[in-house]
Amino acid sequence: MSMATMNIKDPEVRELALELARRLNTSMTDAVRQALLEAVQRERRVRDDYVERMSELARLTHDASLHPILTDDDLYDHMGLPR
Repeated sequence: MSMATMNIKDPEVRELALELARRLNTSMTDAVRQALLEAVQRERRVRDDYVERMSELARLTHDASLHPILTDDDLYDHMGLPR
């Protein structure tokens, strides 16, 4: 199996990776791995939360459509004229 390499050319990114590695007392590779893993997990949670909220909204919308807000009796009198 070949090793994939990543060459960080942006000096700011390199400095951030180095600072994180020092703060975590680990290698730059492990610091970048941990930062990327946390970012991916955070994005997954955001997406999962969004999907869950949209599913709940769809369910509520569907449930509401089963029970009309106003009936014909609410809108019309006994002669069929609008109230």
